[in-house]
Amino acid sequence: MTLARGCLPLVILMAIAVVSCQTKDKAQQPRFTSDANGQITISANENSNRHFLEFRSRYALSYGHTYVVFGRTDKDGNMVDPQVAGLAPASTDPGAYVLGHFVPVSATTGATDGDLEEAYRSASWRVMLSDGEYEDAVRFIRKQQATSRLWDATVYNCNAFVADIARHMGYKAPSIWLRPQQFITKLREMNTG
Repeated sequence: MTLARGCLPLVILMAIAVVSCQTKDKAQQPRFTSDANGQITISANENSNRHFLEFRSRYALSYGHTYVVFGRTDKDGNMVDPQVAGLAPASTDPGAYVLGHFVPVSATTGATDGDLEEAYRSASWRVMLSDGEYEDAVRFIRKQQATSRLWDATVYNCNAFVADIARHMGYKAPSIWLRPQQFITKLREMNTG
């Protein structure tokens, strides 16, 4: 009986992970852009030569990936020299990814394959930032990249990494156990009304 009680938290975490993987992603969601206060903006020209941080998810062979893209925009609202930060298993070996559903595995915090390809983007929310807001967000991201060494699907995954960035910026963050597309959509909805 004692052994069963000791395993109960692990069984609950595994059940949550399995259930969250059972839903399917929707078709690619439209792009959303807002100011730092969550007010949706329309004109790309208003955002030219400005800093942005984009919360983003992409499709993958598994349930997807959540990450942020940040940098400046040109006069048409296109990204100029974008940078990427996210949390993922450090190995390209699928075994490390599977193992990370049971125990923490080594992580990488930079770009992964497909992050900047529009065809794989499943949802996004771009926030236009002032110079000060941008510098503060990037400073926090760099600190996270320097200290986040492990990926664990049920405890500290790509959603949790992005949720920490969102909360640092003053936003509410949804459950880390959502699929990436659902996580980004819910993050935007929670903070833009």
